[in-house]
Amino acid sequence: MATLIPFEPPVDISRDDAAAEAARELSKPVYGQAGDSLVSRAVQKVFEWIADLLDGVVSPSADGRTGLILLFGLIALIVVVVLWRAGVLRTSGGKTSQAVFDTERPRSAAQYRSQAEQEAAAGDYTAAVRSRFRACVAELTERTVLDERAGRTAYEAVADAGRAVPALRDPLRPAADVFTEVVYGNRPGTPERYAAVVAADEAARRVSTRALVQG
Repeated sequence: MATLIPFEPPVDISRDDAAAEAARELSKPVYGQAGDSLVSRAVQKVFEWIADLLDGVVSPSADGRTGLILLFGLIALIVVVVLWRAGVLRTSGGKTSQAVFDTERPRSAAQYRSQAEQEAAAGDYTAAVRSRFRACVAELTERTVLDERAGRTAYEAVADAGRAVPALRDPLRPAADVFTEVVYGNRPGTPERYAAVVAADEAARRVSTRALVQG
């Protein structure tokens, strides 16, 4: 280890200092963006675990540098696990893996909408978000705002619909975020997230095809 940090003096770090350093690192805003209250719940338990674990390996000594390296290695591991569980590290797949529809022959908007309402009534908001956003895209396709194209992602649907009818961009973008995070980012569906997708679907149903931008 001495060859890795040749110019630094030995670092003494106590159990309390190690826990405090971990707390400062994990309280940074970037981790708070990883997904709702997951981080706050995890950190509350992790601090106690870190203190117990480091009690045996991090103590004031001439070889305190080793304890410091172990501390930051542990923090890095915790960060990776938290971000993975929050879905942040699982949203980088290819476009085809994040397509709105999982079939080349989607059902009608009315069928997807009915399914979404049943799923929401049963409290399955994750499935309801998926079905209702599909209803929204199917509605836009049926109303000729979108052309029929297999493999279109949620964000591509927003971009294509926004070019045709700019007024659709604002209601569609939050719904695309919700769909991608819930369906492909492993975040839970909630009534609030479902409501954002419902708003987008209602906007799709109200849009007039006479307002389509030509060329």
